[in-house]
Amino acid sequence: MKNKGKYLRSGLSLVMLAGIIIFNSCSKKEEAFSNRKVSFNSDWSFHLNDSIADKDTIGASTKWRTLTVPHDWSIEGKFDEKSPAGYGGGALNGGLGWYKKTFKVNAADSSKVTSIIFDGVYRNSEVWVNGHYLGKRPNGYIGFQYQISPYLNYGDKNNEIIVKVDNSKQPNSRWYSGSGIFRNVWIETTDKLHVAQWGTYVTTPKVTVQKASVQFETTVQNQNAASKKATVTTTIYKEDTKVASVTQDITIGANANQTIKQQTEVETPVLWSVEKPELYTAVTAISVDNQIIDEYKTNFGIRDFKFDLNKGLLLNGKQVKIKGVCMHHDLGPLGTAINTRAIERQLEILKEMGVNGIRTSHNPPAPELLDLCDKMGFIVMDEAFDMWKQSKTKYDYGNDWDKWHKKDLIDQLLRDRNHPSIFMWSIGNEIPQQWDESGVIIAKELAGITRQYDKTRPITAAMNPPVNMNLDGIDLQFDKAAVQYNKIAASGALDIIGYNYAHQTYEYHQKNFPKTPFIATETTSALETRGYYDESSDSIKKWPVRWDLKFTDGNPGNTVSAYDQVQAPWGSTHEATWKIIKKHDYLSGMYIWTGFDYIGEPTPYEWPSISSYFGIVDLAGFPKDVYYMYQSEWTNKTVLHLFPHWNWKAGQTVDVWAYYNNADEVELFLNGKSVGVRSKKGEELHVIWKVPFQAGTLKAVSRKNGKTVLETEIKTAGNPSNLKLTADRSTIKADGNDLSFVTVDILDANGTLAPKANNEINFSLKGNGKIVGVCSGDPVSHESYKGSKHTALNGKCLVIVQSDTKSGRLELTAKANGLKPATIVITAE
Repeated sequence: MKNKGKYLRSGLSLVMLAGIIIFNSCSKKEEAFSNRKVSFNSDWSFHLNDSIADKDTIGASTKWRTLTVPHDWSIEGKFDEKSPAGYGGGALNGGLGWYKKTFKVNAADSSKVTSIIFDGVYRNSEVWVNGHYLGKRPNGYIGFQYQISPYLNYGDKNNEIIVKVDNSKQPNSRWYSGSGIFRNVWIETTDKLHVAQWGTYVTTPKVTVQKASVQFETTVQNQNAASKKATVTTTIYKEDTKVASVTQDITIGANANQTIKQQTEVETPVLWSVEKPELYTAVTAISVDNQIIDEYKTNFGIRDFKFDLNKGLLLNGKQVKIKGVCMHHDLGPLGTAINTRAIERQLEILKEMGVNGIRTSHNPPAPELLDLCDKMGFIVMDEAFDMWKQSKTKYDYGNDWDKWHKKDLIDQLLRDRNHPSIFMWSIGNEIPQQWDESGVIIAKELAGITRQYDKTRPITAAMNPPVNMNLDGIDLQFDKAAVQYNKIAASGALDIIGYNYAHQTYEYHQKNFPKTPFIATETTSALETRGYYDESSDSIKKWPVRWDLKFTDGNPGNTVSAYDQVQAPWGSTHEATWKIIKKHDYLSGMYIWTGFDYIGEPTPYEWPSISSYFGIVDLAGFPKDVYYMYQSEWTNKTVLHLFPHWNWKAGQTVDVWAYYNNADEVELFLNGKSVGVRSKKGEELHVIWKVPFQAGTLKAVSRKNGKTVLETEIKTAGNPSNLKLTADRSTIKADGNDLSFVTVDILDANGTLAPKANNEINFSLKGNGKIVGVCSGDPVSHESYKGSKHTALNGKCLVIVQSDTKSGRLELTAKANGLKPATIVITAE
């Protein structure tokens, strides 16, 4: 845009939105402070520049559609083999998009400070209010705020905000980025004397079961033209109970910021842990002449932890093994448009598996993810960058590094540093400069910035292996010269040595780094298609063999065996890495690549595959079989998981696996006849039988001390006959945001899942709501995630229903040719 102040073609100033937003001043004090920060998500208009005539601007003839943000326009498009994003970016196009919104501000707020807050816009966002240019942020993942008070009209006169989002230069990401205002937007209204953005910092420098010291650093901002005398009171609450309070009088100069320090103690603190993630709330109140003029709330946790060279992570004095997964930011069929319930569902599924850690790969996450990790008990590695100055794709953040990296990192630290779920900062992922001195200079700069803003957490980086090594474990070179190969690892810039893969080297860590604790920042990269199995599970397969060789291997439909037998050449099977991590206390834990499948990066394939095979859970949220291996190892739940399905050719020998725990043995029966008893030996994590197929029932019985623990059956399915709908929640909130995730199973006439059924299913919905996503977890499907029909994968499909703002019944019906339809009722209230 040549003239930043003039974003309009002639005549656009006359174009107004139908939706008018009015910010009312609150007559009651408590309402005023609860409305300090309010949602600004509804009634936006959107235009995608999809024609040559549009060029890079908008005008009076521009066609708009009304929507609610968060919004990802790329997920609405068609999969395109020629997309500049490439198959690594999900083969979905970016482009140039515009958002605008018209709103009014109450005249009583003219003496206050009004700001607009964006939690994330991908990418290269520029913002105008009433024609005034506010600024640009290239980074799509970090939030930002603009004060708009000087440019607002108050009372009956309209205001207009315009946001330009330029994601047209691609590739700019190695995975699916999405496009648009894909995180929440807020309006914040405060007194001119107020707590600044991200203006509190809560630390607990000394924690015992008897007492915890709590320190507060609060930045107060005075935007008055005169100095002010005020009282700052910080009160700690546990739910609704007042726990402690501290007060300080201040004098702050005109148009100045002042950071004050306060300290208090909490008697017999309730400590935050992964099992019981207890939270406190600090309420900072600013008073002038005994009248509260601003309140700012900060959630925090009280916990004590350290990474020990020999014992790994010690949390509240207890040894805790990090059982983590890496997660990209997309929400499967919802794309990258953030929805709190969708994130919560992902975390619930992972928690059920036994996961206690999340790595935010490879960018600052949505604030809602961190809030949920605080509440649900996850150990978070909060990661800043996928690249530094040296780019990985042509148009990525490396081009913006010099100007923006310091600002973006500081904003992430200020935003995130009060979250008790965050246990470490990661300053980069697989940075190319790790091999030379330029990387050491940058690493020390980033570590210095991080320590300036938070000294309570260690710093790591997800690096390539810090030693010269052969991936097959032959001729490992563990000596001082080899360690120097990774300059950052040897530089002393990091508090924890973290590296990706190379599980063969973990047991040598203490020899090479005798003073620095260890974390496996990224592991495994095993590959599976849910519900597909090779005929033999005996061999370990490494795919792709070479990146310059297209991989087919004769597999139908770009599938990968769901036995734990396929890995990327740099990685390992799931079992191989966990066996090493669980063995040694000094190995503090692991973050598996990945918890869920994600859009883009479809290793080992290229087009027509468009989403990943790495996940333990598929794109629709359906667990793959290896999920239950982790559940048997990582939880106290009693597990007996038998697979594969039991629909094969007569006489075909089938490898039958079982994951189990809390038992001594498992006996397998085929049509009532024993096939044999199996027990895990040594480090084994599963048992196996080779069984000639006969139609009927496969039954497994686990026993401990001769007594039955669990039984499970798999039956041969007949022809697909019926559809079955199961909602994860049958009652949802009528708030316009809440979701019900409905699983569709294709069954035979006896109610057995048809494991090879791939019928196209059509959906319809009655009531005040809408279908916002459909998915089967198939990495090769090119069907829209935003349609009203989808083809199942191996007997299963997902449909996502979103509420409206009106309560009532939502009646979802699924139909497919030749199958009995099904209907389910969801209540919005």
